[in-house]
Amino acid sequence: PKVRYRNRRLMIDSDAHNLALYFASKNLTPRFRPNALESSSSVNLQSKPFEYISSSSSLSKHHSNFIFPNCIGLAAGFDKGGMAIQGLMEMGFGFVEIGSITPLPQPGNPKPRSFRLVQDKAIINRFGFNSCGSDAVSTRLQQFRLSQQSLHEIAKHDQNQNSTDNAFTHLLTTALNRLHALLYDNNTPSQPPITSILGVNLGKNKTSQDEIKDYVEGLTKLGPYADYIVINISSPNTPGLRDLQIGQRLRSLLQAVIQARNALPTHNAPPYPSPPHPYNETFSIPNKTRTGKDIPLFVKIAPDLTQEQLADVADAILSCDIDGVLIGNTSDQKPDSLQSIQHTHETGGLSGQPIRQLSTQCIRDMYKLTSGKIVIIGIGGVSSGWDAFEKLKAGASAIQIYTSLVYEGPGLVSRIRAELAQHMRDHGLRNVVDVVGLDHDDIYWQNRMQRAKLQRSKEHVIVDL
Repeated sequence: PKVRYRNRRLMIDSDAHNLALYFASKNLTPRFRPNALESSSSVNLQSKPFEYISSSSSLSKHHSNFIFPNCIGLAAGFDKGGMAIQGLMEMGFGFVEIGSITPLPQPGNPKPRSFRLVQDKAIINRFGFNSCGSDAVSTRLQQFRLSQQSLHEIAKHDQNQNSTDNAFTHLLTTALNRLHALLYDNNTPSQPPITSILGVNLGKNKTSQDEIKDYVEGLTKLGPYADYIVINISSPNTPGLRDLQIGQRLRSLLQAVIQARNALPTHNAPPYPSPPHPYNETFSIPNKTRTGKDIPLFVKIAPDLTQEQLADVADAILSCDIDGVLIGNTSDQKPDSLQSIQHTHETGGLSGQPIRQLSTQCIRDMYKLTSGKIVIIGIGGVSSGWDAFEKLKAGASAIQIYTSLVYEGPGLVSRIRAELAQHMRDHGLRNVVDVVGLDHDDIYWQNRMQRAKLQRSKEHVIVDL
């Protein structure tokens, strides 16, 4: 804590961010520290969001194989250009979202544009979609996917090699690998890289006169490399952007991006295997081709919407067959409860602890408005396992963090996962699906019965005569 405090005093926000991004790009950040509950499979933090929504929804048909290795992800904003994806995955995130990415490079708003509210564990920022542009990010994503393909081939080779070993040799090798990991703090070059899900967050250029064209261009160029895509229409730092959350402008945008996504040509699905590792989620989706419809499409909204506006957004998302919503972006509210003396007057979006309850209530309202028929990713003020647990109960299928990393450091990811697993264990809940929507008794049990009915329909009954 003292080191982090001194760093906050000695380094301005932008320099600290750039240094952290550099360390992550060089794989110099702390690796995920396993916890006992996950390692022993007593609690499973894996999230299959399209299995949690109502089985009557058409969305679950297209993305039934979509899996978050664990339900804690990194929100967009930290890695805007896809420079440190692998290093961030190594920290233990179940999914990493890069961006926001605009079609053309733009510098964003003048510096300083980020301000720490230390007493509140919050940040006010007015970055304004600073971006290196979609062409530069496309090149980086292509290189990243090629490196993942190499990892996939290595993992397949290792699995084939293990299948030829006798049982005793396999058990001995596994035991020695685990001992090696414990002795060297699970952070040695001999361990295979951790892989997870990659999200791409899209924005519009500040001077653009055609926002639909911007989002369609970004989706067309970057969509083939993404595991999911986010349409960000909720930043308070781009003039007029939040107007896209309302009425016919929202529907026109959603219809256009859905059409653009569906029109993506058939291409090889990005490989995202998890190489065999005693402390890592082991799942593997075989290489295959996919169409645009196989890529989940989300929209990111603000937590400041009124009940009427939120209902309109819910109706637009359902009617346009958008796969889900991220709730939410930074808030343009400055509550009277802020304790920090400096920087509270700065313009920009507020993030961190002060908006935790605001975003959780917005998640709760959206889940109720949609009857649990869309996927919700919860963001805003999450700095502990309990904060994540609250958002899952409110209706989120997965959680993202960012601001809390500034105050707690990269080890926070491991701590949140351990605390969340413990809270689930204390409440008698083993899987994330058992937590999602617990605050809504009627919807929760209705959806649970539908899932149970669907599961029974897939079972094969063998009668022994």
